[in-house]
Amino acid sequence: MDVIRLKNMVFYGYHGVNDFEKDLGGKFEVDLELFRPLKKAGRTDNIENTLDYESIFRTVEICTRMNKYYLIEALADSVAFAVLDKYDVAEVIVRVRKPHAPVHGVLDTVEVEISRTKTDYV
Repeated sequence: MDVIRLKNMVFYGYHGVNDFEKDLGGKFEVDLELFRPLKKAGRTDNIENTLDYESIFRTVEICTRMNKYYLIEALADSVAFAVLDKYDVAEVIVRVRKPHAPVHGVLDTVEVEISRTKTDYV
């Protein structure tokens, strides 16, 4: 299976357990790995045979900006569901990072990674 990656998409969102995270918001970084055959796209050089990266970016942006979740795990799952529902992909891996998560200690980022297929949402 072939893969298309969208790496380090950055959005401002309002996700977290603490009230100040939901009120003030913060930066969230998202990576996607989209699994699907790309042979036809490679041979035809035709955009109709691949995915629209801009549209996928907007889908992730809507998930990140329009909802408020306590957990980045829930945000990642909503992204996976939206992408699998809207696009012709066999599997998606979603990574969500929360830089500067409110942890008492020195920490660069917190990241979750999930892998989903369409059958996970049946």
